[in-house]
Amino acid sequence: MLGRTANGVFWMARYLERAENTARLIEAGLRMALTRDAVTSEEEWRSVLTTVGQDVAFEQMMGPTFVSERVWNFLLRDKANPGSVLAMMEAARSNARGVRTALTREVWEAVNESWMVLKDVLSRPVREASLGQVLALIRRQATLVRGSMDGTMLRNEIHNFARIGTFLERADNTARILDVKYYVLLPSLAWVGSSLDNVQWESVLRSVAGDRAYRWLNAGALDARGIAEFLILDQRFPRSLHFSIDKIRSNLFGLAHEYGRESPAHELVRGMGTRIHQSDIDMILEGGLHEFIGEFIACNQQIAQAIERDYRFYA
Repeated sequence: MLGRTANGVFWMARYLERAENTARLIEAGLRMALTRDAVTSEEEWRSVLTTVGQDVAFEQMMGPTFVSERVWNFLLRDKANPGSVLAMMEAARSNARGVRTALTREVWEAVNESWMVLKDVLSRPVREASLGQVLALIRRQATLVRGSMDGTMLRNEIHNFARIGTFLERADNTARILDVKYYVLLPSLAWVGSSLDNVQWESVLRSVAGDRAYRWLNAGALDARGIAEFLILDQRFPRSLHFSIDKIRSNLFGLAHEYGRESPAHELVRGMGTRIHQSDIDMILEGGLHEFIGEFIACNQQIAQAIERDYRFYA
């Protein structure tokens, strides 16, 4: 398989996952902002921008005031923002078109349809009255693409590269949300354990579609320690760090089986997997959640870069 084909499949999957994650973050931000005063509401929207790494770009283009409608339109459709949902869907489609012969007809049609639908919907500024419908549409289109891949693609190297891209992106998103919760969302440590703290944790769960699963497992009780454990270590939740690393390792094993050899990326993933498998939440919190998340994000990026080198994405 050509490196540029692997690159196209890998980044198609990453951009699709990133677009869906951004929509989920906006929805969580909207839920929180609707229950806050104007000042706190701006902080919620700033935290959304910080999580996706676009706070500096927004301030440079829009100024230091985080007005809700300006923030979500910047994240959804701003032509000057290469990290907008619209730009990411266009990038996903461009990558899919470049590797069209490696995809099934159903996958290509799902990606192309998603781009056309969202291009039409996001051709106009999104108002608050329609924001919920737009976000639901983004999630639905991402689900259609994912369903077409699961239902029609051979479980071969193409499928493995797509899955690796998806779970690398998903792990990065969950880790960043957890980090922002501790260091951006709360005004001060005095708020820890307060009603605001609990609501913030609920918003974290909603932003990764984990609120119902967590409540089902924990009889509805919200607990910061339990939520951190759920999002980092629970092997059953498909957006946890543990689940994501296990899937990356599994799909890399599939590539090693296809090519008859392992690469340096396998060793990096094994190391991260071993650390998570041997950790419990008390060990993580004692060593510092921020430090653990920072190391995880850095290692996740190293894994992505190693995969690009090992499989000659740009050769």
